[in-house]
Order: sequence, then structure tokens, then C-alpha cells
Amino acid sequence: MTQTIAPRVRTLVLLLLAAACALLAGAGPASAHAAVTGSDPGQGAVVDKAPARITLTFSEQVALSDDSLRVLDPEGKRVDTAEPANVSGTTYAVPLHSGLPDGTYTVAYQVVSADSHPVAGAYTFSIGAPSKTSVSVSGQSTDDGVVGWLYGFGRYVSYAGFIVMAGGAAFVLACWRRGSGVRPVQRFVVSGWVALTASTLALLLLRGSFTGSGKVSDIFDLSLLGQVLQTKSGAALVSRLLLLAAAALFIAVLFGAYARPSPTTTLTDGASLRQPDPREDAEEKRDLTFGLSIGGVVVAAGLAASWAMSEHASVGLQAGIAMPVDVLHLLAVAAWLGGLGALLVALYRAPADTPVDAPAVRRFSQVAFGSVLALIATGTYQSWRQLGSWSAFTDTRYGQLLLAKIALVVVLVGVAWISRRWTGRLAETVPVEAPAVREKERVGAGAETAGDVDIAVVGDEEVPVEGEGEGGSGLDTDEQPDSERAAQLARQQAARDAARQKRMRDADPNRFGLRRSVLAEAGIAVVLLAVTTVLTQTEPGRTEQEAKAATSAAASSSADTGASGALTLNMPFDTGGEDGKGIVTIDVDPARVGGNEMHVYVERPNGRAFDIPEVKVEFTLKAKDIGPLPVVPDHIATGHWSANGVQIPMAGDWQVDVTVRTSDIDEVTVSKNAQIG
Repeated sequence: MTQTIAPRVRTLVLLLLAAACALLAGAGPASAHAAVTGSDPGQGAVVDKAPARITLTFSEQVALSDDSLRVLDPEGKRVDTAEPANVSGTTYAVPLHSGLPDGTYTVAYQVVSADSHPVAGAYTFSIGAPSKTSVSVSGQSTDDGVVGWLYGFGRYVSYAGFIVMAGGAAFVLACWRRGSGVRPVQRFVVSGWVALTASTLALLLLRGSFTGSGKVSDIFDLSLLGQVLQTKSGAALVSRLLLLAAAALFIAVLFGAYARPSPTTTLTDGASLRQPDPREDAEEKRDLTFGLSIGGVVVAAGLAASWAMSEHASVGLQAGIAMPVDVLHLLAVAAWLGGLGALLVALYRAPADTPVDAPAVRRFSQVAFGSVLALIATGTYQSWRQLGSWSAFTDTRYGQLLLAKIALVVVLVGVAWISRRWTGRLAETVPVEAPAVREKERVGAGAETAGDVDIAVVGDEEVPVEGEGEGGSGLDTDEQPDSERAAQLARQQAARDAARQKRMRDADPNRFGLRRSVLAEAGIAVVLLAVTTVLTQTEPGRTEQEAKAATSAAASSSADTGASGALTLNMPFDTGGEDGKGIVTIDVDPARVGGNEMHVYVERPNGRAFDIPEVKVEFTLKAKDIGPLPVVPDHIATGHWSANGVQIPMAGDWQVDVTVRTSDIDEVTVSKNAQIG
């Protein structure tokens, strides 16, 4: 039966791995997690005179380099004069040469968002009138190409390695301690450690090129590596490597503690009996398990925190809560999926004399059930935090991937329920026969085994073993010492016992059904991990909707002055507190010298009006050293304030500052320049 199942198992596993790789390959370059929510001049805008600087506003804080913001003239020459700098909050600016001629200019940006992902793009604006330009604004993404693919694959391997290592070790410690001496299970856990260590080193080398030029030649640039080590992502990767050293020590202790050989006594006929070790009493085992449990949880939580401290959870809404929730979520995933992989290895590869028993499977079922509950709780919070609205489930790529992940989890839970039913009906494996019984049977059957061929289990393979006859031993019976012959007979009998037990174990229909259902679970888990990896590289739905709303507002008011002479300014804001993001719109009519009517509208990123405690507006004409001229509008309706008789004393390029306060302590001032008069 084993020989029949094995090819099917290998084929199914290969198909599942191919599906996961196809999913990763078809995902395309990941969207940036920080989005441009505003710019001045805006995309496609035509301004009358050359601006003194270019400003970009992002949905979150970003890291800048010397070439993060570049402004190119129609011939492709740079016209920015200094390094970019942060001017306020999430707004960044770069100064320009004075007296720029008319034509179309290109603004190219390449920064790193606060959650460690690169942000790259470009847009154009024109001075005077549009013109031809020799600058190409396509292909700006650094996560495209070979380096981007390698970095994405490295992230997948790192997640898989952590899950295999942490979940496999948890399965041994919490569910099946006898498995600490099973070589296939040991190889499974150690392979997870190796995969995580190798992928972490690779990510550390790839990081500089991934967030910079995207060139393969820059992977081994030591200067870039030095810059990476000074970033939050570099610190997280280095911390992960240090914790992996502690994990190696933990794994060594785990596999040595429960697998220490007991002292043996040699009988007069050469056979050996294993004697119990008096030191390994129940209290010692409890202390050992407690110490390993505490150490394992600390190391695993630290490794999980290396992701939380540098990615989605570390920025945005409620970061102080989101980071520990993210750690708990990743630990629950590892306990469930990693333990599932270890169980699969035990069911298929454990030797006949050390089979995984029903109590171990039942204990894992309880661990998996608790992990699923933790995943539901933490996943619900993460979904709310990253989406923000029900519409984001279907309107954003992040939401669509999250729906796919939820569907896979539901299917996985359904298959796990089937496995739970098989576990309840799992027949216990036939116990290993006592040494005395085996010795008696061996002596009685010694003559009958001469020249026979039986099946022995060597490692993980079944091999034929010849009997002790004239053609089997190579020595005549009279020439062989009694002790040597007895030892040889004992080995052959042990091999036959193991082979018989393996056949009996594999013939159990309940165990066979459990193996198939667990294999199906593992296959779904591979695809689920691929979807999760792509999800962590995708722009959150909340950010994507805010960027769409800001872009839509900018497009609707690309020309600040309409036919009637009214002025409309749209400015995204983020006070940093709860419910602190939105868009404030200023309407000034007729936007000329003298009295004007001003309306202020405050909307959420999804376009819904909402009230805030305070809105203040100031007008400043820096060229003439006039202002700031404060205006405090009156509240008219939900999200609407108004003021009449706003006096503009002189025509010019006025700076409009709007102070938005969303709570007693959370407020921000956003600014935009506009021609009035």
C-alpha cells in the first residue's frame, strides 16, 4: 500500500507547489504601501508661472535619499537644486531653479514607505503650455524585474521557513514528544531553520538594490548594505539572524532532551534489554518541558516581531495594538500550519516502531482549534485596520486577496474537520512485542528462516533481507560463534517485526483516511501561504481608497479657477489620531481682491461628510509679507463651514493654511498655494 500511495503523494505535492509558484509569479509587482495623496503642482496641471518648489504628500511618512525627488525639464535635465526635505507631516518638497521656461516637466519620485516597501512613480505638469518631452515616465517601479522577483520569493521562503520551524517544534513539544527522536521530523524542523536563515541573509543582501536601483549588480554592493543596516528593515533582519542563533540552540536541546538513550543490559545470549533511566522521572520531565516551552515561545515571538516591527503593523492606525496582534497572528499560523506539516511527515515517514499515535493527533487537533480561534480574532482586527470599509473588500486588490485568503481558510477548516473525524476513529497501532516474546519466537523460527527473504525497514525504505541459511549468512552454522549468530537472528527478527508492523499500520483504513485528509490540508496551506505573502506586499485597502479619493478630488479641480472665477482647493490631511484622516476642501468665490465668500468641506477618504471639533483658515502672501490673515468659519451643516466677507487685500500667489483638529490633542495644518486676484 505504501508503494502505491507514494507516487500519488509526490505528484500531488508537486502540483500544489506548482500552483503556489504560479500564483506568486502571476501576482505581478506589488503595489506600494504608501500612496501619493496630493501634489503641488498637481498631475497634468498647467500653471502660469514657474513654481519655486515641488511638493508631494503621501499617505504615510516615507524615507528619502538624495535622489528621492527629481524634477526633469523637457530635455531630461534636472532642474531641482537641493536634496528633498520633509516640510510638514507627510508632505515633502524639493526646490527648483528660478525662471524655468515654459514646457512640460516630469516629477519622478522613489522613496521607501514606513512599512519598508518601495514607492516609485512619476507624473508631469506644465508651465505656460504643454510641450513635448523626452522623459519617459514608465517603468519606474523598483520591485519589477529580477531583483523584485527574488525579493518576493525570499519573503515567501522566510515565511514558510518560520512556519515549518516554529510549528514543527511546537508539534513535537506539545503533542508528540516521542517525535523528537524521529529523524524525518528532525529534518523537517531543521529544514525550516535553514530556509529561514538563508532567506534572511538573501533579503539583507537584496534590500539595498530592491529599494534603490533594482539592478542585480548592486546586490553585493557593501555601501548599500551599510545603508540598509541603518534602516528599520535592516535592523529587523539583523535581529532575526540573532534570534535564529538562539533558535538553533533550542532545536538542539529539544531533539536531545527527549531522545537520550537509556542504559542497556546485555543478556547472556548477546541480546540487549533497555533499562529505564531513573533520572528521567516525571518531575524532571515537567521541568524540562516547562523550560523548553518558555524558551520556545520567547524565541518564536521575537522572530514574529521582526516582521511586525517593519511592515504593515508598525505604521498607521493603532500601531501599538496592531504589532502584538500581528505577532499573535503569525504564531497561530505557525502552530497550525507548521504543526500540520510535521503531522504529515510523521504519518508518512515515521518508522514502524515509532508511529504517531492517536493521542498525539488528538492533542494537535486541540492546538489547531485554538490556533483557528486566535486567527479569527486577530484576522478580524487586521482586516478592519487595513480595509476600513466594506466596499474595500471588492474595490481594492488588497480586499480581493483577503477574500481569497478567507475562502482558503474556510476550506482548510472544513478539511481539518474531516481529519478530526478520522482522528476519532483512528485505531491504535499494534504495540511493539516484548523482548522475551521476540526472543522465544526468534529461537523457534530460526531454522525456518534459512534461505527465506523478508522485508526490513532501513531508515525510510523497505528492503529485502535474506534468511540465515546456507546462502544467507555466508558462513556455515558450525563456523559461526553462537553470540554472533544470535545477534544476527535478532536483527533479522527485528526487521521482520518492523516490516509487519508497518504493513499492519498502513492497512488501517482510519489511518489511511487521516493521511489523505492531512495531505489535502497541507496542500491548501501551501497555496494559503502564497496568497498571504502576496497580501503582505500589497497596498492596504484603506490606503488605496484614500489615494483614489485624493486623485479623484485633484482631477475634479485640476484647474483652480473656473469660468466664474471661483477657487477650489482640495487638501488631504492626517492628524495621526483615531479617525484622523480625510480631505478638506476650500471654496473661495469669486477669488479676487476684496470681499469673498468662503466654504469649507470636510470629508472622509470615502467621500462621506463628517464633523470635527475645529477648522481654521489663514491666508498669507509671502512675497509682500502680508499675513497670516486668520478666518474662523461658522459651522453650517455636517462637514460644512462657511464665512462671508473674507477680505483679500492684494492679488498674488497666496498660501492657504488650513488647521484641522479632530480631537482635543490631534490636529494638523495643511497648506496649498493658489493665485487669487
